[in-house]
Amino acid sequence: MKKVLFAVLAFPMVALSQTNDSAVIKQISDEMLSHGKAYDLLHQLTKQIGGRLAGSPAFAKAVQWGKTSLESMGADQVVLQECMVPHWVRGGADKAAITSIDHKKTNRVLDVVALGNSIGNGTITAPVLAVEDFDELERRKDEVKGKIVYYNHAFNPTFIKTFQAYGEAVVYRGAGPSRAAKYGAVGVMIRSMTESVANDPHTGGTRYNDAFPKIPAIAVGPRDADYIWELSKHSGFTMSMTTHGHFLPDTIGHNVIGILKGSEFPDEIITVGGHLDSWDVNEGAMDDGTGIVQTMEILRTMKALGIQPKHTFHFVLFANEENGLRGGLKYAEEAKKNGEKHVFALESDAGGFTPRGFSLKLNPAQLAKVRSWIPLLSAYGTNEISADGGGADVGPLGQMLGTPVGELMPDSQRYFDLHHARTDVLENVNKREMLLGAVNMASLLYLIDKYGL
Repeated sequence: MKKVLFAVLAFPMVALSQTNDSAVIKQISDEMLSHGKAYDLLHQLTKQIGGRLAGSPAFAKAVQWGKTSLESMGADQVVLQECMVPHWVRGGADKAAITSIDHKKTNRVLDVVALGNSIGNGTITAPVLAVEDFDELERRKDEVKGKIVYYNHAFNPTFIKTFQAYGEAVVYRGAGPSRAAKYGAVGVMIRSMTESVANDPHTGGTRYNDAFPKIPAIAVGPRDADYIWELSKHSGFTMSMTTHGHFLPDTIGHNVIGILKGSEFPDEIITVGGHLDSWDVNEGAMDDGTGIVQTMEILRTMKALGIQPKHTFHFVLFANEENGLRGGLKYAEEAKKNGEKHVFALESDAGGFTPRGFSLKLNPAQLAKVRSWIPLLSAYGTNEISADGGGADVGPLGQMLGTPVGELMPDSQRYFDLHHARTDVLENVNKREMLLGAVNMASLLYLIDKYGL
């Protein structure tokens, strides 16, 4: 075995050209699972840098870390692509408590966190109007003025794919504050975007409609959410909420792009990446530290095995996915302006859990071709290639350039237990599951690079 490995490392191109695809993918898997550095890199990113909200000093530190790391792994070139990013700051501790129930004073403290991009104004105290959804809000719009509106819209537990439940519920986080402000609400609270049984509140971005007042908005932990909803069925109650969120002027951020030149089609680009920013309430381990270090691990493994791609590869650590998507947009805008030809783009932004397959946006012929590779990938976890589309950061490439895009889809059942919550820390990432995700990503990219779409 040692002699065979020596032959592969000493004469990589000859060895790889004489093996079939299954053998190459096995080499990729063995290298990552035996010598992978992704978990070590994730430890650096989470424990030495931590939460990396766009515009923050921690994000700037992460950019330099990403540049140095890609250079050390042997990228031909590392480019810092400048883009302006929003600079929202939390501004202080977020608090909330029920202060009276049926006109009797109390102090029931709630576990809450302000929504990203929300505007705080210190402490407000007001009666609470609890509604299940936007339809109920419309029916009760005459009751809204002067109230804190609580949306109790929960994940639909019958959806097996939890991203489907998230997609249905997340509109209350995004549009809920402005929909309530339209009718005179003074604040908003939402049930956290999770089906977790813990009481951790989950943040995430909101979007104000400039036609209405920008009222403060918080998310409450699931157990407290259950309490509030039951209380609302038989009692009137008042709540205080304290938030301090505000925007500073937009500031300079960067996409970090590691480049590996192609041997046959150097002007045709395959992109792989994740987003470097995270929310400020956690370490951003799953969202999206795992996608970042999986991207780096692919580069490291290609260099370790002597895999010289036919196409030029861009290993991209995107800026500002969480509260603006400025990095993904800038990357696509520059590609269009420069007349670049992007043949495929893949991202990992769904956590570091056991890989199940890929979600792709391809034409029917391309999709059929990729699905024909499932027998090569199934031993490593890929058993489904869906046509549900790609991720957020590569999406603009598809929209502006028509680039085929895709996203790694790990098992999603536990993802929203951690997503945007304080529990998104290194300790909740399984090293082997994360590396298997990188194995599947690298294998798909190897096949696309070799055979095209």
